[in-house]
Amino acid sequence: MTAKGTLAGLPTWVKWVGVIVVALIVFKLVMAVLTTVIGLLFNILLFAAIVAAVVFLARKFLSSSSGSSSDRW
Repeated sequence: MTAKGTLAGLPTWVKWVGVIVVALIVFKLVMAVLTTVIGLLFNILLFAAIVAAVVFLARKFLSSSSGSSSDRW
């Protein structure tokens, strides 16, 4: 059976409702995947920024606390 034959016996409003429901389900699934991926990337970038800030501050305070400049990198 073809799709045309399957849908031929249905009323027009059922076809429209079916298309809209399927489109909403697909759109919702795509948005859920995109939201998850973007949220994960944001958390990774936030973690990297926090680690970089901690390393920067640690080096700054350690270099200022050392007495001689020959010990610095």
